[in-house]
Amino acid sequence: MNLLQKPKGFTLIEVLITLIIFSISVLAFAGLASITPRNNSLGGNITEAATFPHDKLEQLRATHWEKIAEGTSTDNVRGTEINYRRTWSVVTTEKMKTVVIYVLWNNKGDHQIRLVSVLAR
Repeated sequence: MNLLQKPKGFTLIEVLITLIIFSISVLAFAGLASITPRNNSLGGNITEAATFPHDKLEQLRATHWEKIAEGTSTDNVRGTEINYRRTWSVVTTEKMKTVVIYVLWNNKGDHQIRLVSVLAR
């Protein structure tokens, strides 16, 4: 047997350091896994909320020019998971109506989307 030959395998310190690095990596992925569904839910709410101002704008576009009431109005819209509040205001000038539509909701914080458009005669 040659005493100068280096033994093969890993030392206990090398194995422990590897386990520590692996454990930290697993904990980081576990934290990421808990955040991902929440972000997906928020993204779904934003996508859903973005449809509501467009719906109202299309309703206003389909309405006869003189019947589009000037002022501010509000309604509530039920989404798949939460309720949204939609507020729109119409300001009339000589040849156009400026429409500003807000959609607001609360899901782990207050959120809003704003759509601004102009309707021409």
